[in-house]
Amino acid sequence: MAIRNILVVDDSKTELHHLSDILGKRGYAVRTAENGDEAMRRLEEQLPDLILMDVVMPGQNGFQLTRQITRDPRYAEVPVIMCTSKGQETDKVWGLRQGARDYIVKPVQADELLAKIRAFD
Repeated sequence: MAIRNILVVDDSKTELHHLSDILGKRGYAVRTAENGDEAMRRLEEQLPDLILMDVVMPGQNGFQLTRQITRDPRYAEVPVIMCTSKGQETDKVWGLRQGARDYIVKPVQADELLAKIRAFD
């Protein structure tokens, strides 16, 4: 499946802008959400091809939200890439155990992010 529509979930408007800019310039359609509740509304509106998920957010964190999404049969096929400042190996392992398919540490390098996304095409 070609990745065209990406949902970016991050509570930082700066990160949302940065990631949207990287992806938009490469032709991806990007929608954003600033927290778990908004992300779930976006999923109900339109199923993305891929989700970029921050971890540290108010309310439901990215680990919890990834677990919720990947265990819901309606969304289980949508790959989630954790995109976070939490760079310890234990964080990465925990993210993958919650259902994420990949993990990238901020600050995001555009080439690395795009390579990880293309791996799902």
